Amino acid sequence: MRKDYNLEKRKYVIGGFIAIIVIIYLLRLFNLQVLDSRYKDDADSNAFLRKAIYPSRGVIYDRNGNVVVYNRPAYDIMVIPRDIQPFDTLDFCNTLGLTRQQLEDRFRDMKDKRKNPGYSSYSPQTLITQLDAEDYGRMQEKMYRFPGFFIQKRIMREYNYHCGANILGNIREVSPEDIKRDDYYNRGDYTGDLGVEKSYETYLRGVKGEEVLIRDARGQIQGHYDNGSHDKKAISGRNLKLGIDFELQQYAESLLAGKIGAVVAIEPATGEVLVMATSPSYDPSMLVGRERGKNYKALRQNPHMPLLDRSIQGVYPPGSTFKPGQGLILLQEGIITLGTSFPCYRGYVNSGLRVGCHPHGAPLTLKPALQTSCNAFFCWGLKAMLDRKKKYGSTAKAFEVWKNHLVELGYGYKLGIDVPGESRGYIPNSKTYDKSYGEDKWNANSIISVSIGQGEILATPLQIANVGATIANRGWFITPHVVKEIEDSTLQKQFTEKRVPNIDRQHFEAVAEGMRMAVTGGTCRLANLPDIEVCGKTGTAQNPHGRDHSVFMGFAPYHNPKIAVCVYVENAGYGAAFGVPIGSLVIEKYLTGEISESRKYIEERMLHTSTISNGPKRK
Repeated sequence: MRKDYNLEKRKYVIGGFIAIIVIIYLLRLFNLQVLDSRYKDDADSNAFLRKAIYPSRGVIYDRNGNVVVYNRPAYDIMVIPRDIQPFDTLDFCNTLGLTRQQLEDRFRDMKDKRKNPGYSSYSPQTLITQLDAEDYGRMQEKMYRFPGFFIQKRIMREYNYHCGANILGNIREVSPEDIKRDDYYNRGDYTGDLGVEKSYETYLRGVKGEEVLIRDARGQIQGHYDNGSHDKKAISGRNLKLGIDFELQQYAESLLAGKIGAVVAIEPATGEVLVMATSPSYDPSMLVGRERGKNYKALRQNPHMPLLDRSIQGVYPPGSTFKPGQGLILLQEGIITLGTSFPCYRGYVNSGLRVGCHPHGAPLTLKPALQTSCNAFFCWGLKAMLDRKKKYGSTAKAFEVWKNHLVELGYGYKLGIDVPGESRGYIPNSKTYDKSYGEDKWNANSIISVSIGQGEILATPLQIANVGATIANRGWFITPHVVKEIEDSTLQKQFTEKRVPNIDRQHFEAVAEGMRMAVTGGTCRLANLPDIEVCGKTGTAQNPHGRDHSVFMGFAPYHNPKIAVCVYVENAGYGAAFGVPIGSLVIEKYLTGEISESRKYIEERMLHTSTISNGPKRK
């Protein structure tokens, strides 16, 4: 009898198919029972209810120990979708002040896995957030009517000061992107938004706890599982202590009322920011609670842009506050000495080019040039440097040396302050002018306006204040920072390293003396305080869109300085009109705690004068 080899092969093929199917089933069962936790979670959810316990968010203090931001209770309506039974939606909506459509929209958003990636009908979901105490009280009385719903206690922020919104930031509900980026968050959680609330979020938020509750066969809660042995306590967030003096911050914001601009003050020895005021601003409590969305929209639509933090995001021509830096560079590069003088024919006049100046004696050396804010001196100084081809090889190479010194002084790049949103300003390089004029086809006269802080030069008020702190320290600065201490943390050690520009100390001494002369007998006379030696420099920054900007940069005392300040007021005219008086008031208030009677008239004028109408509204 012949053997049927085809039948023999078919047997092995069928057996192989059966083996493959069995293996697939085994792998699937292994995946379902061991690797995939969904079914286990669903089964557990029939027996257990896991409730998050939200930690207390860290409290924020100012440098003097005053509580600035603290917590108050708020309440969210949570729901386990599978446990919902038919309920009176009209009563539910009336109790919470909702329409039926709003309730349906909330349910739809909750079930949308694009908006709520962690959605499960078996786990607690956030339906309504931020109930106040009144809504909570009404709802608590009726919770028995709404099976599947429960109230989750949260915290919201409360503010002791109606200022500093740009520094503090706020908290908001997390977005789907936040949830994907950090598995700490679930829908309905809150996260820091702007300011220190954002940059120090991981310290402020703490660690969530959890309660594990057991259900009976009908889904009713019977108490803590295993006597609470599986519960986890929440760990409170860490407290922050700011370097900001909030009484001084409040005062600076009051001086800026009715104006567009910023005030920045730094403690030179530590780099701690004392004041970081921006105007117009807003009360931080506007972005708390259920009116947050409405208020945020109104702030965004305000033509004066109160959400723009002009202290670190506003980029402006620094004007004559740029001149001390120019003096430092010219001295360090050996372009001038303290005895070098330049003429001033009511300005800089060379090869048919004229840069105007105001009346004063001439010729001048560096210190009197700083005292009188002579434009011509610094124009001639830059020309002398860029024309020194024997030393540098070319105009472009000389310009790069000039630019690099400015970068070391803190211009042109972000300083690295510990709140989000800082702008870098702008310092051009030689390639900028190669593109504009052609390579080797430009010279000092082509760009002479940069020597007096105009032209392409842009800086933030923070950068200008930091230059003041660097001169106050006679040649070094620490990265400006808002947070002074984090509870139980050594993080702030990153803000202790000195940054030292490549300029000799004696040159800073000379420039500081020139700035002192500007206060005692020059353009900053309104900053001359009794018993306090103030050093200063005015700036009147040209503005192609309206009136000039009023600027002041200074520090005090002359020896052992405690505060460096920049004031920038848009469309306010000469530096002495608003920059100097506001800066001097902030200095006096910080160092003495009060304004002397002889200067009360200056304070009253700054508090009650508006400049917004003097310039165009920002679009």
